[in-house]
Amino acid sequence: MSATIEITPAESRRDVEIAREIFREYEAAIGIDLCFQSFEKELAELPGLYAPPKGRLYLLRIDGEVEGCIALRPSGEHDCEMKRLFVRPARRGAGAGRLLAERVIADARTIGYSRMLLDTLDSMQSAQRLYESLGFVDAEPYTHNPLTGVRYMQLDLRSMS
Repeated sequence: MSATIEITPAESRRDVEIAREIFREYEAAIGIDLCFQSFEKELAELPGLYAPPKGRLYLLRIDGEVEGCIALRPSGEHDCEMKRLFVRPARRGAGAGRLLAERVIADARTIGYSRMLLDTLDSMQSAQRLYESLGFVDAEPYTHNPLTGVRYMQLDLRSMS
């Protein structure tokens, strides 16, 4: 029997709280203190910049259980940034991360953004392969990130069919 996968907006107070918990799991999973990104402020203000109409915050549910998340926020007038793509380790490898990414890419195009940005770490090889398969290419740094091994990527949303 195949799993039921749902990607739903985190709109209710409870969903935002769940998103906050998943964001904390994300931070623990990458093993990096995200204080340089004002992470605690981001958590306190959720949905913050991820709120519609220019942002998005989604939860991934598999068979009714929350197993991941993804967010989208504006980055300047015509650009947006994909943030916090996370699928719990036990659920990885089945395409859920791709579904999350495809959802925010489609939303970004609908909103009218021209380009999607993201940054990732050298250690996140499977994530980088996913981004490349979606059409992302290397980009110049667009934000401050003091970590070593950061890869900046971009996707031209106008060239997609």
